[in-house]
Amino acid sequence: MLKDKFRLQIPGPTPIPPRVQQAMNRPMIGHRDPDCSQLVREISLRLAPVFGTKNPVLLLAGSGTSALEAAAVNTLSQGDEAAVVVTGAFGDRFANILSSMDVTLRRLDIPWGKSCSPEELTSFLKKHPQVKTVFLTYCETSTGVLNPIRELATVIREQTDALIVADGVSCIGGVPAGVEDWKIDILVSGSQKALMLPAGLAFAAISDRAWKRIETNPHPRFYLDFRKYRNSLQNKTTPFTPTVSLLFGLEEVLNIIEEEGLETIFARHRLMRDVFRAGMRALGLTLLTDDRDASPTVTAVRGGDSWSATDLSQELRRLGLRVAGGQQHLKGEIFRIGHMGYADPLDMLTAVTAIEVALARLGAPVKLGAGIQAAEEELIHVSSTDH
Repeated sequence: MLKDKFRLQIPGPTPIPPRVQQAMNRPMIGHRDPDCSQLVREISLRLAPVFGTKNPVLLLAGSGTSALEAAAVNTLSQGDEAAVVVTGAFGDRFANILSSMDVTLRRLDIPWGKSCSPEELTSFLKKHPQVKTVFLTYCETSTGVLNPIRELATVIREQTDALIVADGVSCIGGVPAGVEDWKIDILVSGSQKALMLPAGLAFAAISDRAWKRIETNPHPRFYLDFRKYRNSLQNKTTPFTPTVSLLFGLEEVLNIIEEEGLETIFARHRLMRDVFRAGMRALGLTLLTDDRDASPTVTAVRGGDSWSATDLSQELRRLGLRVAGGQQHLKGEIFRIGHMGYADPLDMLTAVTAIEVALARLGAPVKLGAGIQAAEEELIHVSSTDH
């Protein structure tokens, strides 16, 4: 295999389109330059449809976790009661962030690989009616679960007066989002997943209702103070030095998104998910999630009886395909494939083929061609129905 050629199929960072790479190579400008100010303002407005909001989207220089922590410190203060729905490692990260604050934490733990149902959340909130903020994970990257955020938000509104905060780091840009229509108060994301950029930018879409809480919340914060970002954005800038090259890239990402169209993008992501899952089933592999809970951006697959997920990941690496392993108690038990951003169904066919070859090399009882045939048939079926 070529040493300098590989296919990055992890759940992030994801491949970057060449035209975005070229945009990021533009000559540097000052972050207080009028050109940069215009860029910040335009990007914040153009991101709004991606998040399903009418308000400009805030831009933070930091990873997605910085936006998670910002959502917590801007909406909660000492003695408040907060709830977090944990469906995997990143829901658990939300809980760890809250545990670092002087608040009362209520956890709703869901078995990994399952989504949270509206009924489970209803029962949980009846026991904790005083929660001030509920934290949800839209796509749980560690398991490939897509939680029914819209339905969960409806339950929260019916049961409490709590703010609704959602982590959309590994799906925004690849799935529908509706801050306004779904009545989500804060939706955060990061740059290195479906938005096709390197890591280093975080985003926050914030409702008018959330701003009322943020403005009066006494909890101390400085770099992560949403008020600073909103006030600076009114002056077409950011409160602290932005990642200017990533802003250049994001401008080009938004050009790509607007050219393809959001609905077409969402359909492409669903198709990649379905093609890959069809191939895995035909190979006799066990998917971690059922079809109802499956995310269009990442899929998790269990290891087999005669081979481990770690063995398969190592063999795939020799073939030039990079996949991700499991986290926490799923480490060594699953492998994960990212299918988001700058990817298409043909990338899924390549991944299925590579997995067939890797399994055969590991001595697994696999019928060569079975997976790729099923994946191709899924692609043909969907393509024909689209026409």
